[in-house]
Amino acid sequence: MVGRGYRPASETGVDMVFWFPVLAWVLALIFTAFAVARAEGPRTFSFMADRLLADILLFPVGLMGLWAALGHIVFPAQAAASIGWAPSPFQFEVGVANLGIGLAGLVGVVYRDWGYRLAVAVMTCGFLGGAAVGHVVQILTTDNLAAGNAGPILYTDVLTPLSLFILLAATWRSARD
Repeated sequence: MVGRGYRPASETGVDMVFWFPVLAWVLALIFTAFAVARAEGPRTFSFMADRLLADILLFPVGLMGLWAALGHIVFPAQAAASIGWAPSPFQFEVGVANLGIGLAGLVGVVYRDWGYRLAVAVMTCGFLGGAAVGHVVQILTTDNLAAGNAGPILYTDVLTPLSLFILLAATWRSARD
């Protein structure tokens, strides 16, 4: 752990750590809007929810998972600094967990089975929800306001699994038909 109130300089990748989660969510919303606008036939709530679910699996879960894996596995010093931590051998394990979540999210885009997507949501919630709790603890106990701890990543660590569960609930009835 680095010191109280640690805020890394921009050369540690703070800009990317700040903007990538925002970009992933913006892309998911834009892709969903285009898909809904171009859809032929009725645009039911279930259709729109399923489309948004697929785009969240693609961008905030899939591509963000791969991006986080790349950071923790290939650039561990920069990834640690952006979170406000010293590099650790455990980053490889975090990176591999991110890799698994990212790949599972990408599979969920094309494999539209409701149960599979639920499993991805549960795994994503366990990892990102736990990360969100860790971020809040670090903010409260060490005043760690680094972009990779207290920036948009904190909000997407909550928003992403919550959205997955809401959208899965919204599509549950149509998935049974």
